[in-house]
Amino acid sequence: MELGPWLDGEPGRKGVIEVEEWAEIRRLHRAEGLSIKAIGRRLKIARNTVRDALRSDEPPRYQRSPAGSAVDAVEPRIRELLAEFPAMPATVIAERIGWERGMTILRDRVAELRPLFVAPDPCQRTCYAPGELAQWDLWQPAVDIPLGFGQHARLWVVSGVSGFSRLHGGWMVPSRAGHDVCGGMLHVFEQFGAVPRTAVWDQEGCIGAWRGGRQVLTGEFQAFRGMLGMGVRLCAPNDPEAKGMVERTHHYYETSFLPGRRFDDVEDFNRQFTGWLRRANQRIHATTRRRPSEAIWEDRGAMMPFPPVLPDPSRRFTVRLPRDHYVRVDTNDYSVNPRFVGRRIEVRVTLEEVIANCDGTEVARHHRCLARHQSLLHPDHARVLRAMRAEQLVAAAFADAVEERDLADYDRALGVA
Repeated sequence: MELGPWLDGEPGRKGVIEVEEWAEIRRLHRAEGLSIKAIGRRLKIARNTVRDALRSDEPPRYQRSPAGSAVDAVEPRIRELLAEFPAMPATVIAERIGWERGMTILRDRVAELRPLFVAPDPCQRTCYAPGELAQWDLWQPAVDIPLGFGQHARLWVVSGVSGFSRLHGGWMVPSRAGHDVCGGMLHVFEQFGAVPRTAVWDQEGCIGAWRGGRQVLTGEFQAFRGMLGMGVRLCAPNDPEAKGMVERTHHYYETSFLPGRRFDDVEDFNRQFTGWLRRANQRIHATTRRRPSEAIWEDRGAMMPFPPVLPDPSRRFTVRLPRDHYVRVDTNDYSVNPRFVGRRIEVRVTLEEVIANCDGTEVARHHRCLARHQSLLHPDHARVLRAMRAEQLVAAAFADAVEERDLADYDRALGVA
C-alpha cells in the first residue's frame, strides 16, 4: 500500500514510503547511527525522503481526499431550518427540502449539524462520599402477585441504592400510599444497616413535589424523615439522570431476578427478593470495582445510626364501631369484637396487619388483605357474636318466665278492695 506523498529531487525512490520503511529508517539512524546518505543508499530511497521520515513523529498514513456527498448541495437549506427549528426531525427536513434520495445519509448529516444549533446538555459523573446519600424509587415488576380470593395484581417495590457502596435493597409494599412507602423504606434501611444522610426521590405524590421553585414534602413524609433526622432532595422536573443508579438497578432486577420465578404472595416475593439481593450485593460492581457487601462497612460508618425510637409510618384513624362491628380499610371490611359496638375504635394499618384498639385494649388483629372488596370475620369475633346472641335468648326467655300478678291482688293487700 502506498502511504503518503513524500517528494524530493534526490536520486532514488521518491514520493512513496511504507510504514515498514519508515520504521527501518528511524532504526538505522537511531540504533546504528547511519547517516542520511548511507540510509538512502542502503534502502534506495531519496535523501529528502529519509530526512522527512526522521523529522516525522508519526508513521505515514494513507489519506484519501474526501468524496463529495449528495447532501452537500442542500446543506445550507438544512442549516436554515435547524437554525429556526433545532428539534425538527430529519423526516420533516426531507419533506421541506424536497429530498428524494435515501434517508440514511440525510439523517447522518442532520445528526452532525443539529448540535450546532442546540445548546449542549452534558451530564457529569458524580462521586459520592461515604454515607452521603441514597437514591430511591418505586419499581413495578412485570409479574402478577396472588392476593388471595382468586385475585392478582402488579404491586410496587420500594428500592434504594447507596451512593458510595452501591449496595441496593428493596421491599414490596401493598400500595403507593405514603404509609406503605415509608414502611418499605424502613425495611431497606435495615438492609443498609444505618440511615443515609440524604434521600434522593423523584416527585412521587406520597413524597413531595416542586412548587413555586422549592420542594414541598407531604406532612406524612416530613414526620417520617424528621424522626430519622434525614435530609431529602427531590429531583427537578425532566431530570432522569439525577437518580440513574437506582434506575439501572431496576433493569438489572428485570433481567437477572424476575425471569423464571413464581411467587405465592407478597411475603414469598420479599423472601425470594431479599435472598437474591444478598447474593447480588456480593458481586463486583462495574463502576466502583468493589463488592457492595464489603464497601457498605465504610459507607455505614459515615451514615446516621438508627434513632432510639424508630418512626411508625402506620396509617392511623379513629371511628365509632357500627352495629355490624366492622371497620373499613381501603376496600375491605375487618371485624372487631362486637362487645365494643358504639365505642370509639383506634385503627392502625401496617404493611402486614390491621390492628384495632379501644381505650388501650386490643379488640381486633387481622392479617392485612390485599385483595379487594372482601369481608373478613375473625373466628374469635364470631364466637363472641354467638355468645352474645345466646345471652340475648336467655334474657328473653327469663323475661317470659316471670309471673304476672293480677292488680286486684295488690288492691286487697292494701285494703282498698
